[in-house]
Amino acid sequence: MSIRQNLEKIRQEIPDNVTLVAVSKTMPVSAIREAYDTGQRHFGENRVQELILKQPQLPDDILWHMIGHLQTNKVKYIISFVHLIHSVDSWKLMQVIDREAGKLHKIQDCLFEMHIAEEESKFGFAYEELLDILREEEWKNLQNIRWRGVMGMATFTDDIPRVKREFGKLKEIFHTLSRDFFMQEDNFSEISMGMSGDYQAAIAEGSTIVRIGTKIFGTRH
Repeated sequence: MSIRQNLEKIRQEIPDNVTLVAVSKTMPVSAIREAYDTGQRHFGENRVQELILKQPQLPDDILWHMIGHLQTNKVKYIISFVHLIHSVDSWKLMQVIDREAGKLHKIQDCLFEMHIAEEESKFGFAYEELLDILREEEWKNLQNIRWRGVMGMATFTDDIPRVKREFGKLKEIFHTLSRDFFMQEDNFSEISMGMSGDYQAAIAEGSTIVRIGTKIFGTRH
């Protein structure tokens, strides 16, 4: 199946209120352009080096999503054009994004990356860790970030009940944060969860953004 056919099939499977992010990591610019030509505008990249190489070669109306781990010293390279940063996982990173966005007089949309997988993972806030930061209220001084919601990755497994349990946990975290800290914020509305292997389970659990790569572009080389 072609990229066009893959995209058309997936679009039929996901509701209109769910944003499809085509994960284009390791894929050539030609493959991204093929997806773009079918009307796809949201693309996700995992590595800053790849993103800054591809972005200038592609149309300006692409909405780039940074979905991989973001090091603080790399923020400055993408802040001018990135649409949504999914992977905010530390207080230090929050401060750097705020500072770099401020230099450009930009309000940067961001998600809190939560560690929801029952397996060990290097990245993502532990729930209590994020609560401690939000209770301190110093985060409210970050004038150049707009918090849009949460992101999480389920365990890489065929155990669908386990995956659904982890997605359910993220949805619960989203609702708690929404109620306790973002009640006045209409923008706090996104739950980014679900990839090629589990996006249907994620949508069933309330995902508003799915990040799909292999099912669109084929196996990565």
